[in-house]
This record gives sequence, C-alpha cells and structure tokens, in this order.
Amino acid sequence: MTIIALTGGIAAGKSTIGRRLARLGAVRIDADALARDAVAPGTPGLARVVERFGSGILRADGALDRPALGRIVFADAEALAELNGIVHPEVRRLFDAAVASARSRDPEAVIVYEIPLLVESASDVAAAPEWDLVVVAEAPAALRIERMVALRGMSETEARARIANQAGDEARRAAADVVIDTSGSEEETLAQVDRLWARLRSADAE
Repeated sequence: MTIIALTGGIAAGKSTIGRRLARLGAVRIDADALARDAVAPGTPGLARVVERFGSGILRADGALDRPALGRIVFADAEALAELNGIVHPEVRRLFDAAVASARSRDPEAVIVYEIPLLVESASDVAAAPEWDLVVVAEAPAALRIERMVALRGMSETEARARIANQAGDEARRAAADVVIDTSGSEEETLAQVDRLWARLRSADAE
C-alpha cells in the first residue's frame, strides 16, 4: 500500500489533483471531509467545540455554523490552535479507520490523503503513518486570492487572512517530494498529475 500526502495552501488546487488521482485509480481521503465528520451533530467533537466557543457557533438545526466559527478563529491564532487541538485527534481517528478499510479491500491500494495543514500540523504528522510521498499543490498567493474571491465568495481581506494563517510556500516546498504547479490551465495541471501517476505505476511494476 502506498500513502500519498497531498497538501498545499488554500485554493492552491489540491482538489483538482485529488480528483484526478481518484479517477486514475487511487483511493481518495479528504481531511476536510473528515474534519466535517469530526464535528457533525451529535459527535463528541462538536460538543467540545461548543464548550470552548459557545452556542453562537451553532445553526438553528444544531449543526456547526462554519462561517461564524471561521470569523472567530481565523482572526485569532490562539483560538485557531485551540480548535485544531479539538478537531485534529478526531480527524486522525477517522483517517486510521479509512486507511484500514481501504487496506482490507485492496492491500496494494494507492491512498491519496488531501491534508491542507500537513506542514502546520507537524506534531500530528509525526504521529501519523510515514508518507511514501508528499505532493504539494502550488500557485502564487495573488492567484489563490482571486480564486477565493471568485469561487468561494470571500472578500479579499478574508482571503488574505486565510493565507496568512497558513504555512508559506517555502515551508511546503521543504516538505515536498513532488510540487505540482497549478498556476496554468487545468489541462496543464492534469498533465502533471498524469505523469506522477505513471511514475507511481512504473515503480509498482518494478
């Protein structure tokens, strides 16, 4: 089994890369999806988040109001760290279960784990399984801001704050085995992913 950690800053193109790898045959696990599951209604994770940040971060139906929580934590580094301290252990538990499930179905599976905060969560990463390959999606900050404004409805100020709360490109490159440049067209990005997949398949065949 091969486990690839796929990371990159917000709006750097991780999902485009992850979807392509899944279409090529990889098992895709999304840390953001696991993070949502970790604080779903009725979970211990959500109860702890409410205990720390108050009932104002809940919607009327009892689900987490993510924009409301985001306005708190992305303007306060200490609050963000506390939130991560609640959510990350739950995400790790769900990740371990997903890997075990994939392994039971196919011991030779290639797993792609999309984990935006790979570099920022160094302590969690150290405790995780060893990555066979770290792939970094990279695009200039100005382009990522444009994407967040156009595709996610953020203000430029919100977009810049999100980037400021994440690791810089230099730190991600230092952790990378492979860097995929997503600043060009989607076709150019996918071609890089296809070449990576061909390398992985070739290595498996040796």
